[in-house]
Amino acid sequence: MKKLSLAQELTANAYPGRGIVIGKSADGKKAVTAYWIMGRSENSRNRVFTETEDGIKTEAADPSKLTDPHLIIYSPVRVLGNKTIVTNGDQTDTIYELMDKQQTFEQALRTREYEDDAPNYTPRISGIMHVEGGTYNYAMSILKSADGNPDCCERFTFTYTNPLNGTGHFIHTYMGDGNPLPSFEGEPKLVDIPDDIDAFTEMLWTSLNEDNKVSLFVRFIDIETGVATSRIVNKYSKE
Repeated sequence: MKKLSLAQELTANAYPGRGIVIGKSADGKKAVTAYWIMGRSENSRNRVFTETEDGIKTEAADPSKLTDPHLIIYSPVRVLGNKTIVTNGDQTDTIYELMDKQQTFEQALRTREYEDDAPNYTPRISGIMHVEGGTYNYAMSILKSADGNPDCCERFTFTYTNPLNGTGHFIHTYMGDGNPLPSFEGEPKLVDIPDDIDAFTEMLWTSLNEDNKVSLFVRFIDIETGVATSRIVNKYSKE
C-alpha cells in the first residue's frame, strides 16, 4: 500500500467527517493517536472536547443552543488499564464495558451497528491501542451500511501487530461531502507519523477544513513507560 500524506488527504477533502489516526512515532518510542470531529449543522458545530478522568468527552460549547444530544455527545476516548479506546460515538462505552468483562474488541462491536441517522447511516469507526511492557499493537474497525442500504451491516476489523516506526493508519466516516454523505470505503489509509506531538497537532488542525472542523485530540503514549501526553484544540470556546 502506498503511504499517503495525511496533510494532503485532509486538505483535499472538505468533509472527511470524524477521523481516527493510530500509529507509531518515527523514532519508535511513542504510540500515537488522533481523533477529530467536524460538523455542517449548528448543532454539530456547537461542541468542544473536555478532559475526563479516563479520557475525553464532547460537550456543548453553548448549552443553550444544544438541540439534540443524540450522536454528538459521547466519550470519544477512554482508557481501560493498558488499553486506549478511540471511537466516533458511544460505542466507546460499549467497548470499555464489554472488554472489562473479558470480551474482545470485535465481540464488543458485534453488539453495535452504523449510526441511526438515515439517509447517511454514518459508519461507526473505532480503534484500540494496547501498550504493555514495551510492546505495542493496535486495531481499527468500521461498521457501515451496505452502500447506503441499512438492511445489511458490514463489519471490518484491521489489526496491526508490532507496527512499523513512523507508520500509521487513518480511517474516517465520509469519502467527502454530499447528500446523503458517502461512507468511507476500503481499508485504513497508510500515513506518516512524526515524532513531535505539537507539530503533528498543528498539521492536523491547519489541514482540516476551516468551516467544518470543530475539535481535535492528539495523544502520544510512551511505549516503555505508558506515560501519555495529550493535546486538545477546540474551535469554539465553552460558555
